[in-house]
Amino acid sequence: MRNKISERWHVAGIFAGLVALVWFAFGQSSHFPFVNYDDPNYITENPAVIQGLSWRGLIWAFSHVHGGNWHPLTTISHMLDCSVFGLNAGAHHFVNVVLHSAASVLLFLVLRQMTGKGQSGSDWRSAFVAAIFAIHPLRVESVVWIAERKDVLSGFFFMLTLAAYLHYTRKPSIGRYLTMSILFACGLMSKPMLVSLPIVLLLLDYWPLKRMVFEQLPLSSRVSQALLSYLTYIRQMFWPTKLAVFYPHSEDGSVLWQVLLAGAALAAITILTFLLRNKRPYLVVGWLWYVCMLIPVIGIVQVGLQGHADRYTYLPQIGLYLGVTWWISELLSRWRNAPVALTTAAIVIIASLAGASRVQASYWKDSERLWQQTIANTSDNHVAHAHLADLLLRQRRINDAISHCQEAVRIQPNDTDAQNNLGLAYLQLGDEADALIHFEQSLASNPRNLNARCNLAWVLATSFDPSRRNGERAVELATSVAQGSGRGNPTVLRTLAAAYAETHEFGDAIETAQEAIAIAKATGDDGLVADLERNIAAYRLNQPIRSRP
Repeated sequence: MRNKISERWHVAGIFAGLVALVWFAFGQSSHFPFVNYDDPNYITENPAVIQGLSWRGLIWAFSHVHGGNWHPLTTISHMLDCSVFGLNAGAHHFVNVVLHSAASVLLFLVLRQMTGKGQSGSDWRSAFVAAIFAIHPLRVESVVWIAERKDVLSGFFFMLTLAAYLHYTRKPSIGRYLTMSILFACGLMSKPMLVSLPIVLLLLDYWPLKRMVFEQLPLSSRVSQALLSYLTYIRQMFWPTKLAVFYPHSEDGSVLWQVLLAGAALAAITILTFLLRNKRPYLVVGWLWYVCMLIPVIGIVQVGLQGHADRYTYLPQIGLYLGVTWWISELLSRWRNAPVALTTAAIVIIASLAGASRVQASYWKDSERLWQQTIANTSDNHVAHAHLADLLLRQRRINDAISHCQEAVRIQPNDTDAQNNLGLAYLQLGDEADALIHFEQSLASNPRNLNARCNLAWVLATSFDPSRRNGERAVELATSVAQGSGRGNPTVLRTLAAAYAETHEFGDAIETAQEAIAIAKATGDDGLVADLERNIAAYRLNQPIRSRP
């Protein structure tokens, strides 16, 4: 208790220090006037703003560009200031300083939570970063320039979004995701520069949240893959064969000559379109449309396991369609038979693509067909094998599932889902020893794999072999899942109840199993309800659950 009180005073002291620093540096601005640079455009000579907040003003804020930017929340904040303070410049400055103070404190809180709450080194590092942010001379324009309200307001929402994201990562839910999304949207409506915030969240996933491991694919490999992907998408546009829902990265990297050739080809196309920009401007427009729209998903920043994805071409390839269509039409414009030739070619192309799309769409009729087609059209695709194995496991085609799991593990030994499914398959065959091995390997690859945690906990709590049981660890594993996204899952609660029973906490076992029954009844899972009722009957006799040998 004393430590908690001491920690609170410690944090409160840092809060006070940060606020004091901000007001020491910028508090004087509350006595400053408006300046004649942008302040008139944003506030003092803008009739829509100086009239204050109104329904008409709200409509104006969302429907007009203000100072060359669309940032309706910033505009509304200026309107609100005028409603409350009129054109008292000091009060407008005061609001800027308050927002910057709040952003500085929030930055400290977010960094502290992300990097190790309560750890002295982490606390002081976080405080130092927040302090530098708070009072660096480069902050002056943002804080004391009233027209730059967009900086401090967007900074405030930026910090809130970071906090909401951290909250979401610890226990994902729709509510938390919506909260984060709304705050992000507010930030964008304060200053569009926050469009780069998702990249920041990805970086935080790498460190300090450690939810993503960039080292899974070196930067050089990602750049190589990006260059090849640009040409792959072009090839697929003209010859859309061997399509798949998932294309794996090449684990041993791309062949150097292919990468160099891809880079040279992209550079040549870019140079050529620029050289032709006066005569054929549609070429450079279409090419840059394609190149630029692909940048966020081309793979420099690794998101997901795929090497490239068909879905990423949805909007970018419009640029290629535009450029190629206009170019060919212009090239043939002087040919006498051009109209007939172009019409015929268009009909053939459209008919061919329509037929190909219909065939490709048919593979999505069911998951097994989709993954079988993906395996046929790609090589060493551990993701496809793992997902097909999961499907087969649910259909109780155990031997087929084991075969695909083993292939996935052969290709990628660290495939945490394949290892977990392989463990489940062996468990269904009654082979607890091999099941334990693969559950442990799954967790070694990804300690956050909740399915593997829950499955391992079940074996540790219910094994027929006393040497394999470990009730304390089973409770620890099952609790970690139940306190996260698995709380509303009756199967998870069933496992936690069995773990409690193994540690002779039969009261907790009964209570947890009853909670699981309520959820199972609500979802109509009568088989699980019956199983849980049998479990509760055993717990009331002080008997833990045992699996059959």
